[in-house]
Amino acid sequence: MEIYILRHAIAEDHRPGRRDQDRALTDEGRKKLRPVLDRARAARVEPSLILTSPYVRAVQTAEMAAEALGYKGTLVRTETLVPGSVPQAAWLEIREHRGEKAILLAGHEPLLSAIAAYLLGVPELAIDFKKGALLRLDVDASAREPHGTLQWLLTPKLAAA
Repeated sequence: MEIYILRHAIAEDHRPGRRDQDRALTDEGRKKLRPVLDRARAARVEPSLILTSPYVRAVQTAEMAAEALGYKGTLVRTETLVPGSVPQAAWLEIREHRGEKAILLAGHEPLLSAIAAYLLGVPELAIDFKKGALLRLDVDASAREPHGTLQWLLTPKLAAA
């Protein structure tokens, strides 16, 4: 199974009196995310399922990905992708959808780099996962424990070059 991990793009700063989960993407964040999604489309990234954190900035990022990549399904909001969740929960969620060809996960750091490291079988691996970056790895979702293979990591800076 192809797993695409997409960190939300640049979001509004935290403000007193406003909940963290309500922070939206900025215009700059949307602008920097577009080239990443354009490159992904050119590379024929075609998720059959998109799972997203229910936080506004993650949902907006997932919506942009869905539009750019021609995804026609429904975005599935899941608590397994909120800050404070754990990689094992994401793995269980992925395994629940093991019939899918390609799953895109949209969420937050440091959870997403921890998920990638866990899926690669190297939980202590450090990944510098920039806002708006997209990572692809392949994993056998029928296996009890993940043993993935890293295919690529695309950052907004590389996509814009």
